[in-house]
Amino acid sequence: MTHNEDKNSLVYLLAGFGLGALVGAAAGLLFAPKSGEETRHELTDRMKELKSKTEDYIGEQRSKIKAMKSNEDADTVGA
Repeated sequence: MTHNEDKNSLVYLLAGFGLGALVGAAAGLLFAPKSGEETRHELTDRMKELKSKTEDYIGEQRSKIKAMKSNEDADTVGA
């Protein structure tokens, strides 16, 4: 897998997470028997949680990509 393919995979994955979050939030709004204020607070909390998880995931993937690049560089130097 090339570096560009890794980037594309990450972009598609994050887009899927984002789309899933939007669909879930919309469904929650439609079916939740709560006041508008309660719903807004809940959505805010969920979006903060999603943002945090996404940032953590991106950080992990960047670390993996850097490690793979380091291994490729070491292999190139050793060859």
